[in-house]
Amino acid sequence: MTEYLFAPMEGITYSLYRSLHRRMFPGAAEYYTPFIAPDTRGSFKPKYLKDLTGDSEDGCIIPQLLANSAEAFNITADKLHMLGFRTINLNVGCPSGTVFSKHKGAGMLTDLDHLNAFLDQVFSHAQQQGLCISIKTRMGVQSPEEFPEILEIYNRYPLSKLIIHARSRNGYYKSLPDLEGFAAAAERSAAPVCYNGNLFSAADRDKVRSRAPAVECFMPGRGVVANPALIRVLQGGPPLRTDELKEFHDRLLEGWLSSGLQPNFAVERMKTLWTYMQVLFPGERKKSKAILKAKGLEGYRYAVAELLQSAEETEFLTGTYSGSEAAEKMGI
Repeated sequence: MTEYLFAPMEGITYSLYRSLHRRMFPGAAEYYTPFIAPDTRGSFKPKYLKDLTGDSEDGCIIPQLLANSAEAFNITADKLHMLGFRTINLNVGCPSGTVFSKHKGAGMLTDLDHLNAFLDQVFSHAQQQGLCISIKTRMGVQSPEEFPEILEIYNRYPLSKLIIHARSRNGYYKSLPDLEGFAAAAERSAAPVCYNGNLFSAADRDKVRSRAPAVECFMPGRGVVANPALIRVLQGGPPLRTDELKEFHDRLLEGWLSSGLQPNFAVERMKTLWTYMQVLFPGERKKSKAILKAKGLEGYRYAVAELLQSAEETEFLTGTYSGSEAAEKMGI
């Protein structure tokens, strides 16, 4: 049975978003949290803990850690374990320059000896504590051709899952995913493999399947943030309706406001979401830009209403839209 996971998206997929998405658009087997970045002593900002409150009893929520110190990772993992989490995801994929320069995320791939030593300590500790560890990784720094050597290291450890973003760090989100390299890695991986990278439509998933037919796990990120019904569509369900999008949007905005977030901050958070959701309306660029430029809560609400009222039927909403092409045009 094919499994779909919801990738972490910094600035968007917080607890409020995750819980609302799960209620309105069920289908994701797991939701991965935006990364928690502990310091060298395993301490992290209270906002991370607040975002996880209430999620520990739900096995579909997987905290993600960004760390290059095994001690910091293990201390933080123990804290999460005490909260009730049984699986932790390690980020070895973030391509951000500030993350990379600190040798975290994809920066860990610059020193494979350190990566191996890090994983040795992490998995030794995890096995003692009864924790499962999965990894989300890029396929290299300069090129996916580096991945066979990286995979040799991963294969030494009992990963619960290996989520492969099928690009190198230098590919960011612009280069085409290396599907051939991914297929070869899927065949050689000792751990169950999940595909990540440019999943905006069923056609995108089927391209992966044509090269790696044994893979039954897919992790959309930008695609499902752009279209909250994407997983339903991938499972053979109907495309997103405009009224569903409006309800999802309105409930999310009201949720941020009810949480105590100041209106201007709530609007900025929603604008971050619209940088992706504008892909839904490729023929309405002017009105999408008006949302991103709107001033204040009422101006923002007016701009959103203008877009949704004039775009009842788009190519995306009727199911004939090519997600990856539109995403490339929108620059996301």
